[in-house]
Amino acid sequence: MTDCSPLLLGLDCSTSASKAIVFDLMGNEVARGSQPLALSTPRPGWHEQPAGDWWQSTVLAIRQAVTQVDTNCVRALAIAHQRETFVPLDEHDEPLCDGILWMDERAGDQLAALEKAFGREEFHRLTGKRLSMNLTLTKIAWLHQHRPEIFSKTRKYTDVHAYLVQKLTGEFATGWGCADPTGMFDLQTRDWCAPLLDEVGIQREQLPTLAAPGTIIGHVSASAAQSCGLPPGLPVVAGIGDGQASSLGVNITAPGEASLSLGTSVISGTAIDHYVYSPAFRSMTAGIRDTYLLETVLLGGTYTLNWFLEKMAARPGQDKATLQTYYDQAAEHIPAGSLGLVVLPYWNSVLGPYWDPATSGVILGWRGVHQLEHLYRAILEGIAFEQHLGTLGVEEALGQPVKRYIAMGGGAHSRLWRQIIADVTSKPVHQAETAEATALGAAILAASGAGLFTNAQQAAAQMARVNPQAVEPDPARHLLYQQLFEEVYRPLYPAVKGPLNRLAALSDQLEKSE
Repeated sequence: MTDCSPLLLGLDCSTSASKAIVFDLMGNEVARGSQPLALSTPRPGWHEQPAGDWWQSTVLAIRQAVTQVDTNCVRALAIAHQRETFVPLDEHDEPLCDGILWMDERAGDQLAALEKAFGREEFHRLTGKRLSMNLTLTKIAWLHQHRPEIFSKTRKYTDVHAYLVQKLTGEFATGWGCADPTGMFDLQTRDWCAPLLDEVGIQREQLPTLAAPGTIIGHVSASAAQSCGLPPGLPVVAGIGDGQASSLGVNITAPGEASLSLGTSVISGTAIDHYVYSPAFRSMTAGIRDTYLLETVLLGGTYTLNWFLEKMAARPGQDKATLQTYYDQAAEHIPAGSLGLVVLPYWNSVLGPYWDPATSGVILGWRGVHQLEHLYRAILEGIAFEQHLGTLGVEEALGQPVKRYIAMGGGAHSRLWRQIIADVTSKPVHQAETAEATALGAAILAASGAGLFTNAQQAAAQMARVNPQAVEPDPARHLLYQQLFEEVYRPLYPAVKGPLNRLAALSDQLEKSE
């Protein structure tokens, strides 16, 4: 064993890229590699990726990173990954189709059938989640109905984590926090949920074996070591989904604070030491063993901002980053409330607290005075209102307030957005000191699994750091926002749910008639 300072490798296989980040024991980034991932949309609402790309991009990212360090100093690796995404494999461990992504919306019909067969409340009690199209379970049910030739030939269903672990080690295993988001995992027994598997026709042996986060589940094989440039026998530690990993990466390990990932989706996580469930949030397995994460999710985060920048504000010769800087600056001079423009930011349906796959976004209050910068600010405010709504439900379950947010992700670079969130919620918004909180969360588990800390909580306390400077809420703006929230935003979805659902049904009929 070398006497150099220990290093940990955190892998983040997200929807858009595979990243390999090497950290030291203080959480400092030492080296990195990154490779992009492309996705395809073969039909409206379908989102897919070749599973082989997950492995190839991960190999290239690891090779980039480890060429910058002494690999003998790397003590372990762990993986954080895009959740709910999966691929069916045949008897030779080859994909039977492209991986079906978390954002895929093909399984709408299966929701009603599963709810009728199993019951909404019982499913929620077991899994900590309401039935939704993003769950792996609903999309396997879709395969059963629409692609029986794939369903019958499937020997294994693998999440992204299990797929990469098998490529690295030869073991067919995954972590609790990776199985949990699939909708097939019983959060209280921490095992695959047999009644749900039976309902869809999934055999237990088709699913990976399970391990607690931070547990060594295999070692890098000789062939994988040669491909990746890693030492053979390197421990591979059970990781977690990217949302839970990012919370661990900013040291969310006890109630009272919340992570806030301002990315494609806006995801906030708060820790709790016992199991609770509510329509207001998703209950998830946390990175700290035997604890949970109460997670609010808005699927249309920077997704909605990108829609604005690409579809509404795009100008020839101007790149998106320049446009965003312009609108950030222009929106700073617009009063809170955007001169009466309010956005319900459901551009990609809604999960908690309403769980309505058919709903869509709403822009309310248009007048002739409004310009694009008013809409830009109203989108930021709408997302902040939605976060406030989710946090209220989390606080009710916790029985105590969330005292602050720790922001990360691309949207966290916008001081305007952080200020709006602070003003709407009346909570200070800090920033994570690392731009790679998800990979750091994986590295924290790797450090714990390698025995470099007593447990993951101790590792997170040392490796995760938060900028002590916060954006503080403005009391006057908060009073205005609170009035808008209670009198306009909160009643808005219940008032328009019926027409929005009917519009979705009519649109579907028109599309099928074409």
